[in-house]
Parts: sequence; C-alpha cells; structure tokens
Amino acid sequence: MPICENAVPKSLALPMSSPEKVPKALTEKFTAITTLTDAFCAKHLNDEYQQLIQRVVGALARKRPSPLLKGREHVWAAAAVHAVGRANFLDDPSQTPHCRSKVIFEYFGIAEGTGQGKSKEIRDILAMGRLSPEWRLPSQLADNPMVWMLRVNGLMVNIRHAPIELQRLAFEKGLIPYVPAERVEEGQIISTWKT
Repeated sequence: MPICENAVPKSLALPMSSPEKVPKALTEKFTAITTLTDAFCAKHLNDEYQQLIQRVVGALARKRPSPLLKGREHVWAAAAVHAVGRANFLDDPSQTPHCRSKVIFEYFGIAEGTGQGKSKEIRDILAMGRLSPEWRLPSQLADNPMVWMLRVNGLMVNIRHAPIELQRLAFEKGLIPYVPAERVEEGQIISTWKT
C-alpha cells in the first residue's frame, strides 16, 4: 500500500535543537526577543518550550515582510510564549509545566488584551492550532491524533492501527515520529522525528 501524503508538515522532519536561521536584518530583533523568552522559560517552563518558542520567533523572522519589524520586543516575546502555550494547553493545571496567561503577561509587563491580540496574530500567521503537529511539544506528539493520520490509497487512516510494515514505511519517509508498534512492544513512547 503506497502512502500518498499525511497531515504532518515536512518541517517536522527537522530536529528541534537546530539553531534558527534568520535574515541578517532581523538577527538583532530575534536575539532580543528570544533572550526574553529564554529567561521566561528558565523561570516558568522548560527546554522543550524554549526550543519551540525559538522556532516560532524564527518562523516569524523569516516571513516576508516580517511582522517582527513592527512592535516592541517584550510584546512579541509574551505573545510567542502565549501562542505556543495555547497550542500545547499550557493553562491546563493537569499539564506539567503549566502556567496561566495572566502570569505570562504580567512577567513581560503588558496588558492581557495586548498579549492576546498579538498571540492571535502569531497563531493566524503560522496557522497554529491546538492540534497542529508542527507547533506541539515533541513530548506531546504521541497524544496528537493529527500526527498519526495518513492518506493511504486516498483514505484517511490512523497509522497506529495499520500493519507494522506500513508503519515502518511511513517512518522511513519521515511522515511519523516513530513506529508505534515497535514502541508498544518495547513498552516506551519516545517522540523523536527522523531526520
């Protein structure tokens, strides 16, 4: 059975730890924003959030024209943290780590309305939704149903329920982060995208 396509963007094949490439004209702005977000992540979140937020700021810097050219760094920093947090249910107390929006906006010294508006702008620009695999934390990918939905011979299939051979083929093509049947056999769940 050939695999035609899946719902996961090809950009997920990139390792999360790769340094962000930004245009030279925006290097200073990128550095200023990520310095602020890194400090917030060190205090309230974790390295996984830090890397994903850097990816978001890098993606915004690469847009033509970049929205980062307008606005203050601390507003963009707060909005990037909030946008990533929203996509990953950061405000859910059952999640670890978790953080309320109010804490984010107070930390960066901006009004909640300003932060919410800029966060929405980021989510719109990057098509960032709660089930968007591209903007989910790697540790949460296994729980995201969109990661596992592939089009096989024109039909949408949850690859976790497909034969192991088809799972391996999807993994080799970089369409899924791991072979689900092999992880279940080994008793572990690890979200690492094949590069």
